[in-house]
Amino acid sequence: MLKRRQLIGANFSFQHHPFRWTAEKLSAMGFDRMEFWGVAPHLDLFHDNRARLAEVKSILADNGLTVRCFTPEQVLYPINIASGDGAYREASVERFMRAADISAELGATYLFLTPGRGFECESRQTAWEHSVASINRIASHARSLGVSCLLEPLQRLESNIVTNADELHAVWRALDGDDIDVVLDLVAMATAGDSVGGYFERFGKVLMTAIIKHWFPDRLHALMPIYTSILSGTGAIASGLVVPISHLAWGDGTLPLDHPLGQLRAQGFAGTLTFEPFGNGSYALDPVSAWRRCLDAIAPHLDRADQE
Repeated sequence: MLKRRQLIGANFSFQHHPFRWTAEKLSAMGFDRMEFWGVAPHLDLFHDNRARLAEVKSILADNGLTVRCFTPEQVLYPINIASGDGAYREASVERFMRAADISAELGATYLFLTPGRGFECESRQTAWEHSVASINRIASHARSLGVSCLLEPLQRLESNIVTNADELHAVWRALDGDDIDVVLDLVAMATAGDSVGGYFERFGKVLMTAIIKHWFPDRLHALMPIYTSILSGTGAIASGLVVPISHLAWGDGTLPLDHPLGQLRAQGFAGTLTFEPFGNGSYALDPVSAWRRCLDAIAPHLDRADQE
């Protein structure tokens, strides 16, 4: 059975609150590990400095929190490691070199990466090559600091490079080193028609220690060499494109979690799980309530013996 200890916190939907307040709330909910979303005003790649980083580390220590994964915002923010614009791509890689430095300073196990996207009017192969080259550069620097990288697929409106398990596997196999793990994003998984079992068939043990993240009806994400998230959501397919599915609090979406959680249990998943509630932005008005709803909903699926 999945363990309560595998469930970690995160600052998703806390972006309109101070980080100290956020850390206090996560600690009060029983978390001692978290995924750190690198977003302003908490800590992002555009405004970080030594004083800010020292303050964040102090807040983490004050609240008994450690960082499992540093996840800089890279979809909403102007960062694209696969851009067809060379100067933009290089600047993005340089920011992620800095992200690796921050990860090491925070004591994080992982730095979270996405593949980026190429110009829609250019070949996917060109974008693919840019993505692989950029990830290799970032991962090499992270490796020198003792930090491993995680790679997450995206939905089609977010990327034209990696949007399903087969594409993720192709990119993953093309990368240098054997310490780049993958994220099982349950939202992207569902929109692509993939499955938990399919991910384990392709990635095997790499998936056993990562993070599981993003699920439709309610998002729960797990951190292991394969990262998986679970959340709730809704979506549709129109004109051959998948309309993004929302990251909803457990109970607000339409997809049941029993099946994927059961598949994770059957595979002996030993990584970490977390929630990523976003919705239409309203969760940020009262993030604690959204998180507590998710915790209450997943509680019956977790063995708390290791906490007692």
